[in-house]
Amino acid sequence: LLTVTVFLSTLTPKFYFALTVTSSFISGLIFVFEWWHFRKYGTSFIEQVSVSHLRPLIGGVESSPPAPAAFSAGENEASRQNMPECKVWRNPLNLFRGAEYSRYMWVTGKEPLTYYDMNLSAQDHQNFFTCDTDALRPSDTVMQKAWRERNPQARIKAAYQALELNNDCATAYVLLAEEEATTIVDAERYFKQALKAGELIYRRSQNCHSQSPQHEAQLRRDTNVLVYVKRRLAMCARKLGRIREAVKMMRDLMKEFPLLSMLNIHENLLEALLELQAYADVQAVLAKYDDISLPKSAAICYTAALLKARAVSERFSPETASRRGLSTAEINAVEAIHRAVEFNPHVPKYLLEMKSLVLPPEHILKRGDSEAVAYAFFHLQHWKRIEGALNLLHCTWEGTFRMIPYPLEKGHLFYPYPSCTETADRELLPTFHEVSVYPQKELPFFIHFTAGLCSFSAMLALLTHQFPELMVVFAKAVSLVS
Repeated sequence: LLTVTVFLSTLTPKFYFALTVTSSFISGLIFVFEWWHFRKYGTSFIEQVSVSHLRPLIGGVESSPPAPAAFSAGENEASRQNMPECKVWRNPLNLFRGAEYSRYMWVTGKEPLTYYDMNLSAQDHQNFFTCDTDALRPSDTVMQKAWRERNPQARIKAAYQALELNNDCATAYVLLAEEEATTIVDAERYFKQALKAGELIYRRSQNCHSQSPQHEAQLRRDTNVLVYVKRRLAMCARKLGRIREAVKMMRDLMKEFPLLSMLNIHENLLEALLELQAYADVQAVLAKYDDISLPKSAAICYTAALLKARAVSERFSPETASRRGLSTAEINAVEAIHRAVEFNPHVPKYLLEMKSLVLPPEHILKRGDSEAVAYAFFHLQHWKRIEGALNLLHCTWEGTFRMIPYPLEKGHLFYPYPSCTETADRELLPTFHEVSVYPQKELPFFIHFTAGLCSFSAMLALLTHQFPELMVVFAKAVSLVS
């Protein structure tokens, strides 16, 4: 104790000032790093290290909760367990790369698609448009390599090489329509050529598909090509204003290939029917696909809410409703909005234009921000067209969060909200877009701790600088007491 006392008595105010400034600087650096790590990864670095590395050393075991799924509460358990928690789906309304995504990049200089998103599309193309028998046909062999090329110009060049070998190579026309065509009119022209070639190849495959497993695989591939081309032609017609033609093409496609419902062609149909304001037909489509046994989507849930809101939104007034109470139709509309918001809570901010939109990605995560962007990009105009619908949404959507205070643990109409959506959405959406996060994460304890430590040590440094003698006495007294 005597030695400590002698040592403390030799220390000058400059030492205490330097000590507090250094500790303030170090704690400030830790705070900045913790904040950056939390903004980027959503977790505290110190907390993550302690849980991952220190807890096992002292014998602790972290219990991992079961992974929730994005299914309706009435769906069968087997389907729910087989589905990954955050499965990425092909966007049913994805844009054309050459005619739309490239135009955006030319105008803004910003990349609208992430590498991860484009890589998923490359995998889709290889799965849909190739098969084991491609080695028997030189043009299909060239196209196999084309789908794996990263450089767009190399893919386009390979497509032309395939057409030189075989003028009826449907997949080559598909690639040119998607990536070389700079307008929808050009894309439609290429797709019509692809349709002509695809139907010819499809009929040939139908005639000999039972001969061997290889012929069966070839028929599956040719079916995929034909369905893809017809769907994109319908989308071209929709974008060029020939909406009734687009609706007919989509209906015919769904009737011709009823087993391909996983491609979600009905979402294209819903959007086109809403543009026609054919609300009775929209309700008929919903009656078939908004079923308790089928996977949900933002398009299904929010279109159902829009139809319910349409019946009451024109005369809805929050002041009047608070005085007399909600009518049965208004209760149904509010419940439909709560259901939609519970499924995907990111959509309302885009519909209410509280958050800016970007071009939708080629893949979406159901219940995620990417799905919300894709839905609002195409359906905002339909909500605006119905008078009072956005006002009703604005007045009621936040009530969902009061009904479900702990969405990661327990849902109301759906399974708990998946906790992995933020990570996947950051991979799918461009870097210049601020990803919507739900539920908002609370700041970890260590960020509060380092912020407090930095502030406290900075205050001590300031006091030591202003009142050096008094702070030296105080420091000695604290040291002796402790």
